[in-house]
Amino acid sequence: MIEHTITPVTHDLGQFEVRRAIPARARTMIGPFIFVDQFGPAQLDIGSGLDVRPHPHINLSTVTWLFDGAIDHRDSIGSFSTIRPGQVNLMTAGKGIVHSERSPQAERDAGPRLYGMQTWLALPDGQEDIDPAFEAVGDLPVIEDNGAKAVVIMGNLWGQRAATTTHVDTIYAEIMLEAGGTIPVDAEADERAVMLVGGTAQLGGQQLGLYELTVLKPGAAAALSSDSGGRIMLLGGEAFTTQRHVFWNFVSSSRDRINQAKEDWSVGRFPAVVGDEEEWIPIPTKPKTVAP
Repeated sequence: MIEHTITPVTHDLGQFEVRRAIPARARTMIGPFIFVDQFGPAQLDIGSGLDVRPHPHINLSTVTWLFDGAIDHRDSIGSFSTIRPGQVNLMTAGKGIVHSERSPQAERDAGPRLYGMQTWLALPDGQEDIDPAFEAVGDLPVIEDNGAKAVVIMGNLWGQRAATTTHVDTIYAEIMLEAGGTIPVDAEADERAVMLVGGTAQLGGQQLGLYELTVLKPGAAAALSSDSGGRIMLLGGEAFTTQRHVFWNFVSSSRDRINQAKEDWSVGRFPAVVGDEEEWIPIPTKPKTVAP
């Protein structure tokens, strides 16, 4: 049932921690997911906040999902959205986009809360350099049965399909289990994984480790359950047959394309974030996100 388990690398950012499960040595992708970060739960000091300065992406989509708190998203195609729990923000970089993520002023005044997920999806062959796009989707399917409540964030699960755009077969869901609750895990996706992000839960009777990414064997039937209540993320989808390379915030099937993006950012060829033009993040000498 379980293929392997990945313990994320934890980055301490002072007032909160970010746990990066993939890319990892054991696994670089789960379906289209090529980057999986979990952050919080955290309560930041009054007056402080999240300030991710403008930075670029290519050939991928970013997916932001919050359990608690709020984040202001701005990008270079003019999008603005305050991300809140229950709403998925999907930003498709395609041929290139720049965005920033900051705590809203109201959150700073009260002391921001941060708890959620940010994932990246590689774009499929032939669509890597599509036009950039952004959408915020809040009307998502909810399934409730047997002490379980599941929100379908992307794809088709438990007979319900989210309106969120997908460029390749993708599954993504948040599952909340009450004490004694249970829910089956879809077995049709090529690749699947679950991450316990709060409370306790079992997969087929085996205890899940908090924040560990548990990769399921292809086609294996499984069910999630909990004795005392838990929150679990389910993710996966179609397996990629061509390799993706990662350097910093760039993902591509072509190393040359990544090198071009690095040069473009260094010399200022990317467009500016509308409403957040004064700051930017330079390319790091040793980025924390690197894959073959």
